[in-house]
Amino acid sequence: MTDKWAQQGVPHKGWENTGVYDLGADRMTCEMCEAREIRYAHHMSHPAYPNELVVGCHCAEVMEEDYVGPKRREGALINAAKRRANWLQGNWRPSQKGNDFLRTDGFVLTVFPKGNGWSGSVIRRDPERKAFLHRVHPTEDAAKLALFDALIYVKNRW
Repeated sequence: MTDKWAQQGVPHKGWENTGVYDLGADRMTCEMCEAREIRYAHHMSHPAYPNELVVGCHCAEVMEEDYVGPKRREGALINAAKRRANWLQGNWRPSQKGNDFLRTDGFVLTVFPKGNGWSGSVIRRDPERKAFLHRVHPTEDAAKLALFDALIYVKNRW
């Protein structure tokens, strides 16, 4: 057996999750069991181990000794992926200025032409905060998808 569960010096418990990410089509093999192909990458660190390991949900559960948290984090990513897939068909409406906007989750998202492309803003109404996309996108739909990603980001930060 060559997986890290069988290697001396690799802790089995006491790991901490530092983030979980959707790899999409770029799947990889779990770095702990070295057997399962994973889409949702749980990044794990341990004070007694020099490297961060990227593992699947099952290994993360055992490493953290938490059989709820990893599934919950992964479930949130799965839900976000489903929501993003339907994002462009949302209730986008034209504003008074003619720019498409969408109200969702206490935010107002707006796309607008900028230079040779499209940009957008995310506004939280209460308390009011505003953020703009950093890049100009080639199409209105690309800007709307970037606004989805920005919404997820600001919801976790604000």
